[in-house]
Amino acid sequence: MRCREDSISYLSWALVSGGVVYLWHQTRRHTQYGRYVPAEGRCCPARLAWFLQEVPAFLLPLLLLLLTDGPDTGAGTGTGTTLLLCTFMLHYFHRSFIYALLTRGRPVPLVIIVCAAIFCSLNGFLQGHHLLHCAQFEHTWPEHARLAAGFLLFAVGMIINIHSDHILRSLRKPGEIIYRIPRGGMFEFVSGANFFGEIVEWCGYAVAVWSLPTFAFAFFTVCSIGPRAYQHHRDYLQRFEDYPRSRKALIPFIL
Repeated sequence: MRCREDSISYLSWALVSGGVVYLWHQTRRHTQYGRYVPAEGRCCPARLAWFLQEVPAFLLPLLLLLLTDGPDTGAGTGTGTTLLLCTFMLHYFHRSFIYALLTRGRPVPLVIIVCAAIFCSLNGFLQGHHLLHCAQFEHTWPEHARLAAGFLLFAVGMIINIHSDHILRSLRKPGEIIYRIPRGGMFEFVSGANFFGEIVEWCGYAVAVWSLPTFAFAFFTVCSIGPRAYQHHRDYLQRFEDYPRSRKALIPFIL
């Protein structure tokens, strides 16, 4: 399969534009999910919802990887690009098969599941096709240093994300619907510790790959889940009189 540069560029800028539109929409009307989902409407159980909406971002890159026989001319396929693509897939494997099994979240509206599945499908194709058929890497010391820094950021972000999710799950027993103040880990600094971890993940991934598609994805991530951290922060402040006032919403000590 040859590199489809025009399609890669269009999809990347669509991510950037979508991020801007999503951020603008969030400032006018908050997305309904989790604790903000109304009682009425068609919803899907949380575990099934997370699996259905996240698994395309794992399966499509995997399919592209299995169908790639060898390196394209000028493309950076090989051990490096395979490792980078597997890094991307690792996140979505965890989301689809581990997080989805463990989550105790509320039902998710069907419209959100469909939109998320479409996004994960397009983004999974974008990242997979770009890495396998378009990406080029120079074998220089700065290149290796940037890759190492990106992998380190990704690993740190994923650890923060998984640990924060564990803290949130531990706040209630199965069947409980009460809310408690999360404590420990990055929650000592920000209300959206899980969101902060995911943003660090994809910023690290963008640094490692250093391409328009990865930076577009990182930008979209900031625009889509950043406002959720602020929304949670405001909800915590309104819900709990003893909520730590020193905590920020998303970025420690800053925002």
